[in-house]
Amino acid sequence: MNTYDSLNEQQKLGVFTTEGPVLILAGAGSGKTRVLTHRVAYLIEEKGVAPYHIMAITFTNKAAGEMRERIDSMIGMGSESIWVSTFHSSCVRILRRFADRLGYDNSFTIYDTDDSKTLMKDICKRLEIDTKMYKEKTFLNVISSAKNELISPEEFAQNAIGDFNKTRQAQVYREYQARLKANNAMDFDDLIMKTVELLKFDTEVRNFYQEKFQYIMVDEYQDTNTAQFELVRLLASGRENLCVVGDDDQSIYKFRGANIYNILNFEKHYPNATVIKLEQNYRSTANILNAANGVIANNRGRKEKRLWTESGDGEKIYFQQFDSAYEEADFIARDIAARVRRSEYQYGDCAILYRTNGQSRMLEEKLIMSGIPYKIVGGVNFYARREVKDLLSYMKVVDNAQDDLAVQRIINVPKRGIGATSIGKASDYAYRMGLNLFEALERAEEIPTLGRAAGKIAPFVDLIHHFRKVCANEGLSALLQEIITETGYVEELKVEGTDEAQARIENIDELITKVVSYEQETDEPTLSGFLEEVALVADIDSLDDDGSYVVLMTLHSAKGLEFPNVYLSGMEDGLFPSYMSITADNSDEEIEEERRLCYVGITRAKERLTITGARMRMMRGETQYHGISRFVKEIPEDLIQGNTWEPKPKDDFFSERPMSNRQKMCNMKKTPLAAQTYQAAKDFGTKIQKNSLDYGEGDRVKHVKFGEGTVVQINDGGRDFEVTVEFDGAGRKKMFASFAKLQKV
Repeated sequence: MNTYDSLNEQQKLGVFTTEGPVLILAGAGSGKTRVLTHRVAYLIEEKGVAPYHIMAITFTNKAAGEMRERIDSMIGMGSESIWVSTFHSSCVRILRRFADRLGYDNSFTIYDTDDSKTLMKDICKRLEIDTKMYKEKTFLNVISSAKNELISPEEFAQNAIGDFNKTRQAQVYREYQARLKANNAMDFDDLIMKTVELLKFDTEVRNFYQEKFQYIMVDEYQDTNTAQFELVRLLASGRENLCVVGDDDQSIYKFRGANIYNILNFEKHYPNATVIKLEQNYRSTANILNAANGVIANNRGRKEKRLWTESGDGEKIYFQQFDSAYEEADFIARDIAARVRRSEYQYGDCAILYRTNGQSRMLEEKLIMSGIPYKIVGGVNFYARREVKDLLSYMKVVDNAQDDLAVQRIINVPKRGIGATSIGKASDYAYRMGLNLFEALERAEEIPTLGRAAGKIAPFVDLIHHFRKVCANEGLSALLQEIITETGYVEELKVEGTDEAQARIENIDELITKVVSYEQETDEPTLSGFLEEVALVADIDSLDDDGSYVVLMTLHSAKGLEFPNVYLSGMEDGLFPSYMSITADNSDEEIEEERRLCYVGITRAKERLTITGARMRMMRGETQYHGISRFVKEIPEDLIQGNTWEPKPKDDFFSERPMSNRQKMCNMKKTPLAAQTYQAAKDFGTKIQKNSLDYGEGDRVKHVKFGEGTVVQINDGGRDFEVTVEFDGAGRKKMFASFAKLQKV
C-alpha cells in the first residue's frame, strides 16, 4: 500500500492533476489539507520537481505552520526549500530582496496597527483635521480598503473629485503614503500592494519568480481579495501551474475585503482549468450534512456541489424555539450539564455559536450559574470588553467615587486633554491630603501644580455629579443612556465606521439590555446591587485550565473548527440573518453571505447539532419579537426533531398557563402592549402591503406606549415595513408596522 491509497478517487484526482490551472472545490470536512500535502509529495517524489520550485500559500500563521509540519513529515530532507507561508510572509521575503527597486531600502520597517494609528494621529494633527468629526480609524479603514483593491493615492484622488469627504480622505491617504515612504516603512496592506507593483512593473523580478515558482498552490482561495488575486495571477502567469483550493460556500469574510468572485470566476480567468470537487465529508453525520446542503442550496451565487458521507445518518437536528432569550440560554446550559453528567460528552466536546458578540453575555451568566467551565474564543469575556468596562467604570464612579481605578479609567474617556502628568499631580495631592482621587479632582482649583489643567478637570467632575442626579431621579437604565449620550461613546464608534466598532456597539446594546433586565427583575433595583451582580459574574476566575471547557464563539470565529456537540443559538430573522442584511439595498447578496455563515455553523458539528431561537429577545434595552430564522426553515423537515416551525396557541407566551416568577414579572410589566405585539410577531409571516397602512410619511400617529408623533420615514423591510416616528415625548423610534399598531390621528 503506497501513500496515496488512503485517498478517495476525487482526492487522488486533486493530487495527480499537476499541470495547468486547477480549481479544487473542497467542501467542509472533505480533507483538503491532505490533498495539498500529498500533492506536494507527489510533485517531488513522482514528478521529480525540485522543492524550491514549489510554493504553498495560506492565510494564517497557524494554517501555514500546520501545513509545514505535515509536509516536513511526509517529504523529509529538502522540504525546507518549499515556500510554505502566508501571503504577507511571502511578500516580505520578496520585498526584502527587491524593495530597493521601488525606492525603499531593503531593510524597510513594517508598521503594525499601533504604528499606523500613531502615524495617522500625527498626520491629522499636521493637516489640522478635527478628529471629533473625522476619526483616525475611519481614515485607516478607508486606506486599507483602497489598498486591498490596488487603488493608489492618485487614483483615489481622481475618483474623489466632487465629493468633499472623499477628497479629504484622498489628501490623508496621499500624506500617509508619503510619510511611510519617508520613514522607509510599509504597513501590512503595503506588503501585498507593493509586491504586486514590483511584479507588474519590473520584468526582471517577475521573470525571476515565475521561473522559481513553477508550481503554486493557494489554500482558502475563497477568502482572497483583489490584491491577493493579482499577486497570485502575476506569480503563476508563466507556466500557469496554479492549484487553488477553496469552498465558495464558506466565503464569509466580505467585510474584510474577500471577493467571492475570485473563486466563482476562476474558469473565466483560466478557461482551460480543471475543476475537481471534494464532496465526501469525513467530519459530520449524514443528517447534519443534508441540513447544510438544504440551506446552502438556496444561494444562487455558488458552484453546484453536495456534501455526503459514509458515516451513517446519526441523530436528527434538534430545534427548539423558546419564549425568551433567557429560557434559551438556560436550556443550553442545562442540556450541556445533563449530557456531561450522563457521560455522553465532556465539556470540551461542546461549542455554542452565535451571530453577534453581544449574545455571549446571557450564555456566560447561565454557564456560570450552572458551574460549567467555558472559554470565549476570538474575544474576551463580556464584562472584560473595553467598552463594557468603560461604561461600567462610569457607573462605579457614580456609585462609589472612592474607586480610584475606575476614576483613572474614565477621566479621559472621551478624551478631555487631561494628561497622565495632571492625573499624577492630582493623585499626589490626594495622597498628601488623605483624600481619594475624585475628592482631589473636586478641589482641582486648590492644587497649585495643576495650573490650566484644573479647568479641564472641572467639567468631568460636574458630569459625574449630573449623572448622580439622573440615577437618583430616573433610575439605572436612564443613567446608562445618559452616560452614553453625554460621553458620545456610541456616536464616536458610529463615526469610526469599522467592523470592530460595530461589534463594540453591539456589546453596549447588550449592556443596556442587562441593565433593563435587572431593573425589571429586581424588586428594589439599586446601582450598588447591579454592580454587585455584575461583579459576581465578571470575577469568576476559578475555572480549571485543563482544556475541558465549553467553547463560546461567533460563527466567524468558528470557521475551520469542529466539535462533537454544537449549539447554534439565536436563530431568528432579524438577528440571523441580521436586520441590516434583510433591509440592505443589496439584500440578496447580503443574505447569501449570511446563509454561507449559517452553512459554516452547521458543518462545525460532528455528531449532534442543536438549533435554538427565542420569540422574545431584549436588544438595546427594548423587547423585540422575532420569527424563526428563514435558514432554519430551509432545513428539510424530515431532518428536524423538536418544535414545529410556528408557535401553536397553547405555546403562546402570554396565554394562561403555569409561569415562573420571571415570566409573571414580564407579563405585569409588558401587558397589554406585549401581548398585542406578540400577536403581531406570530403574524410576521404575512407580508404587509404598504398601501394597507392608513398613514404615510408626514402623518401624525399615536402609539400605545410612546404617545403621539410624526411619521418620518417608511422603508420596505421585506415581510414588514420599518416605520420611523419622531415621538413628541419619547424621541425618534424605529419599529415594524405590524408590531407598532400605529393609529393615525
